[in-house]
Amino acid sequence: MTARPAIANRRNSAAVHPFPNPSMVAIVLGAQWGDEGKGKLVDLLASEADIVCRCQGGNNAGHSVVVEGVEYDFHMLPSGFHLQNCVNIIGNGCVVNLPELVEEIEKNESRGVTNWSQRLLISDRAHLVFDFHKMSDGLIERGRGTSIGPTYSSKATRNGIRAIDLIGDFSIFTEKLRNLYNYYKLTFPDLDLDIEKTIEQFKKLAEYFRPMIIDTVAYLNQNILDGSKKILVEGANATMLDIDFGTYPYVTSSNCSVGGVCTGLGLAPKYIGDIYGVVKAYTTRVGDGVFPTELRNEIGEHLQTRGREWGVTTGRKRRCGWLDLVLLRYTTMINGFTALCLTKLDTLDELAEIKVATTYKRNGVELPSFPASVDTMHDIEVEYVTFPGWRGRSTSECRTFNSLPHNARLYVQFIEQFLGVPVKWIGVGKDRMAMIRVF
Repeated sequence: MTARPAIANRRNSAAVHPFPNPSMVAIVLGAQWGDEGKGKLVDLLASEADIVCRCQGGNNAGHSVVVEGVEYDFHMLPSGFHLQNCVNIIGNGCVVNLPELVEEIEKNESRGVTNWSQRLLISDRAHLVFDFHKMSDGLIERGRGTSIGPTYSSKATRNGIRAIDLIGDFSIFTEKLRNLYNYYKLTFPDLDLDIEKTIEQFKKLAEYFRPMIIDTVAYLNQNILDGSKKILVEGANATMLDIDFGTYPYVTSSNCSVGGVCTGLGLAPKYIGDIYGVVKAYTTRVGDGVFPTELRNEIGEHLQTRGREWGVTTGRKRRCGWLDLVLLRYTTMINGFTALCLTKLDTLDELAEIKVATTYKRNGVELPSFPASVDTMHDIEVEYVTFPGWRGRSTSECRTFNSLPHNARLYVQFIEQFLGVPVKWIGVGKDRMAMIRVF
């Protein structure tokens, strides 16, 4: 495949600013099954942004950010929370567990975050997560109990409770909460919750969060029209976990692709600027579900150990495999990525050879795209292109594209050419500074 001129020639051109037009919103999305390292890119871009927004998901997501040796773990909070000059928005497409949000805030306070109450805004249209949502999910899927799926179910069945209800007439909120709990109790008789204790808990939470709960749709759009603010949106989870486009039913409960940005923030498509896809230099996923390039051998174990592949939120080990360009071509098509961030290239440093999936076949016939049915995936044949590794040449100290080992550069260039999208950043370590900006 021939590289597009824009990709082939750009390394000798001037750098493109991540916010070329402040009136256009920049977006960061996961391009695989999550855990690609979105938080690191968001942290890098947030240092130049005025507003950082979460548009969907809940605290089942997780970003870890390392700044000057201090590691921050963000679950519900946007990744600009630790930056003094950054406003953080939790949008209407999110579902919010307020008690756990308090714990997350306090944890980050203990790591030096200050002045946060003036910089955190929660959409009055965001739905609230309650313990019985979490407990009911645990009854459905024993041993997990961390999903925010039942809250999205409440939203879809129109008996959910939103942040605006919490800060309104509390007697009406109480009535809605009792009714919702009774609804779940009918469905799950084993639920055992002190609803009166929950009511008292949320009465205190209403006062704690009242100043932060606003009409974020109006706030965000006013700042867009103002034209002076640099606005960044970070997606949680990733496209292959999208409820419409992911490997259903092994997906999350929200739209993790670019469409969820518009519906999750009240953002018109005409205001979307660059869409940055974050891609791990190999592939991982947590939990069950198809994984065509999974390595169930010593190489997979090596990637897991060297890449520290376990979840920020769940602590579960991630399954590891080769980079899947069939999958990435599909997520690029859906999201229209304008540039990519390739993370954790340094994890591949010790491998003698590296493979990349380029084709799926079934019964000898090439599949035109990533299939919709997971049943189709069980008997597919994956074809790979094999690259020589750069073992003995570490990438972790590299800070320019040309300083990377020759074979590492070839690897990156092949990804660009196959997808037709430039790689603009390359991650080679945990710290903020371990990110190569490609010119």
